[in-house]
Amino acid sequence: MLIAATFAIFIAMILAIVRGIVGPTLYDRILAVNMFGTKTVLLISLLGFVMGRPEFLDIAIVYALINFISVIGVLRYSDTNKFKHSSADKESLDKES
Repeated sequence: MLIAATFAIFIAMILAIVRGIVGPTLYDRILAVNMFGTKTVLLISLLGFVMGRPEFLDIAIVYALINFISVIGVLRYSDTNKFKHSSADKESLDKES
């Protein structure tokens, strides 16, 4: 049963990577990275339980905090005008001036 749960988490992680690469908007990509981080926390916790290593839960909690803070930071930075303009926008602005 635990092996099936591990494979299900791996499949969800692969789907999150695909969504992060293919995602049509920036926010889809950020959400995919957040989901990948959450699934990683689940995987670390599950592997700690299977291997009988309770200290893996501490590692999973630290990873969850780092994931949360980094996603908040990227979302804050994504609100700036620098981040919103793509390279195509910059080229069109350079041609106009």
